[in-house]
Amino acid sequence: MAMVDLARHAQAKPVSLSDIATRQEISLSYLEQLFARLRRAGLVKSVRGPGGGYRLARGSADTRVSDIILAVDEPISATRCTEMGATGCRADRSKCLTHDLWEELGNQIHIFLSSVTLLDVLERKLASRLLEAPAPANSDTMAAAS
Repeated sequence: MAMVDLARHAQAKPVSLSDIATRQEISLSYLEQLFARLRRAGLVKSVRGPGGGYRLARGSADTRVSDIILAVDEPISATRCTEMGATGCRADRSKCLTHDLWEELGNQIHIFLSSVTLLDVLERKLASRLLEAPAPANSDTMAAAS
C-alpha cells in the first residue's frame, strides 16, 4: 500500500512517510522500518532536507510487487511447515501430506507477484488480467475431489 501510494504521489516532489502514514492509515514507526529496508534494497531513494521524503528508485513500471515483498522480508508462504533443508517438515523427518500442495501454491503466488508492477496496481490492470485468465479445466470435478 505504501509503495503504491509513493508511486502515485511522488511525481512532482518527494513524499514524506507521515503523509503516506496518514493516507494509508499505517503506523509511521512501522513505515520507517519498512522504508529503511526498501532503501537498502534499492527500491526507494531518500531525499533529505526541507521538502524531503522518498521517491521510487526506478519507475513504477519497473518495480515488481515481488521485489517489494522480498525487500521487506515478508515470506510468501502458504504452508505452516518450517524450512525443510535436507529433512522433512515433521518430527519424524518426513513431509506432511499436504506440504507439496502448499509449497507449490506459495511458488505460484510468487510467480504471480513477479508479473505485477506498481504501475499495474496503479492503473487497476489486475482485474482485467484475472478475467482474461483461462478457467481451470473441469473445475466442478476438482472441487468435488478436494
